Amino acid sequence: MIENIIGSGTFLQTHIEALIFCSQAPIRIGEIQQCLSELLDAEIPLEDIEIAIKQLVQKYDTADFSFQITYIGGGYQFLTKPKYQSAVHLHLKQKSKKRLSNAALETLAVIAYRQPISKTEIEQIRGVGCDYAVQKLLEKELVEIKGKSDAVGRPLLYGTSPKLMDYLGINDLKELPTLKDFATEDNEIGHQQ
Repeated sequence: MIENIIGSGTFLQTHIEALIFCSQAPIRIGEIQQCLSELLDAEIPLEDIEIAIKQLVQKYDTADFSFQITYIGGGYQFLTKPKYQSAVHLHLKQKSKKRLSNAALETLAVIAYRQPISKTEIEQIRGVGCDYAVQKLLEKELVEIKGKSDAVGRPLLYGTSPKLMDYLGINDLKELPTLKDFATEDNEIGHQQ
């Protein structure tokens, strides 16, 4: 019975393919063998697993696929083929630009509406420190240093960068909702009652 299942090849290949696909790190042949042996309640020869992997590698080596099975770190893993890595890199870059914490979003809103503004002024409005949030916004190039204040200590002043427009999908800061667009005065940024 087990020889018939293994002998078909397709059964073994599809299960190995699923194991490689779902593995977050390179999966070793021993791990594959252990999973399959437990699944089938029988010892699966390493030789059969190696043959199935070789066939899968050949299958994904064709031009029909943008990814391949690669032997790396002592195991097998699906990886994007080199000629598609620039597209994937751009996607990941765009995706990382879109993720901001609530603190960073609040800080960004304060800067957008009150620019140019110093960290001290941002902290007075938000009521908490903003060093980390400002640093992340600078790294993502959503804000930039606009100069120095004339106040004591000449603190840096921050404002939005041109990249913020792309991030928000707008053409001009004038497209941001105005403070009077908010329903209650409690929502006004920086105004105390």
